Amino acid sequence: MARYFKEQDIDEFRECFYLFARTKSGQITSLDELTVIMRSLGLSPTIQELTGYLKKKNGKMSFADFLEIMHQHSTVENLPNEVIQAFQAADPEGKGTISAKQLRHLLQNWGEGLSVREVDNIFREANCSNNGTVRYSDFVKIACAPVPDYY
Repeated sequence: MARYFKEQDIDEFRECFYLFARTKSGQITSLDELTVIMRSLGLSPTIQELTGYLKKKNGKMSFADFLEIMHQHSTVENLPNEVIQAFQAADPEGKGTISAKQLRHLLQNWGEGLSVREVDNIFREANCSNNGTVRYSDFVKIACAPVPDYY
């Protein structure tokens, strides 16, 4: 798997894997563990995908197995593109914008539903005003950007 990931990425994956793999053997044995690990690493697999990955490995996943799954999943997931396509599907006029009020409503009421404070923080980070319109492609780039590494 070293040919697919940089050494720094593998180190990050390893650290996260062993932080959450709580069995004595150092393997993932539950869907919850796999979910937390992959989402902690910035991926957004569905429950069906996660269940399939765990079933492929007969309910137990070593770190080597996990690297294989990470490679497999990273080739199918392109979160920014998926989000932009969802916005485009809801933009029949093709303007490329959404009202800030509507975006706030979506963020707070769909999916896991963010709090008012979380949405305020996202808007501040993305430099969005509460009254105007937001270019969703720009918003997605900022919202999906990796968190800066300050250490």
